Amino acid sequence: MIPSQIYVIAGAGLVSVGVFAWVVRRHLVRRMMGVNILSTGVFMMLIGGARRVEGGPDGVPQAMVLTGIVVAVSATALGLALIQRIYDQRGERSVEERGPM
Repeated sequence: MIPSQIYVIAGAGLVSVGVFAWVVRRHLVRRMMGVNILSTGVFMMLIGGARRVEGGPDGVPQAMVLTGIVVAVSATALGLALIQRIYDQRGERSVEERGPM
């Protein structure tokens, strides 16, 4: 097994764990953590698929992953701010407690 396959397999495992956490969990912070785990798995699969047969690694997927990490951090900050706002207004952090909007 070559090292790039290890990254792809580990990334697929993280994607499946992230999807599971995002779908099954009802607590909003845990769902946000699931989305972050999912995005980390996608980044790992992109890096694993970036290997060239000849020469060094390809720089374009690495730049895409770096940009994706910046966007993911920004989206996480926004999501956590929205969760805090929901908690301040309604006093709840779970999907089950929400009623009609």
